[in-house]
Amino acid sequence: MPIAPPPSHPSGTKILVCEDQDSIRRMIETLVSARGYQVESVTTGAKAIDIATVRPPGLVLLDLMLPGEFDGFEVCRRLRAEAATADIPIIVISALDDRTSRQRAADAGATAYYTKPFSPMALLREIDRIREVSAASTQTP
Repeated sequence: MPIAPPPSHPSGTKILVCEDQDSIRRMIETLVSARGYQVESVTTGAKAIDIATVRPPGLVLLDLMLPGEFDGFEVCRRLRAEAATADIPIIVISALDDRTSRQRAADAGATAYYTKPFSPMALLREIDRIREVSAASTQTP
């Protein structure tokens, strides 16, 4: 059964996925693109920062344990520090399921936090909810 977008779905919204594990990244790409979102994926924090600052997405799905110079906590902090990306919703999807990691992500500016394994449908509902709130807050009365 295809995953249809809800009636108020902002079709075409771009989501940046930053996940280094191929199988998880492909699953997330398939899930969100089936919902009608445009997906751009990267495997490192540095690439996520570069792409987000040049072509800001509508939402970021971010792993915390990333290879290279920047882990997900640092990516989140840097995106929040840039004017062009400061207000982009960031949903963390991580295997880290401890109070310290959750607090560090919140302190870095994460909008929501999901632990692996996660419910694909719950993630889609959260993406839709965040996009609807974001769209409503940018509309003028």
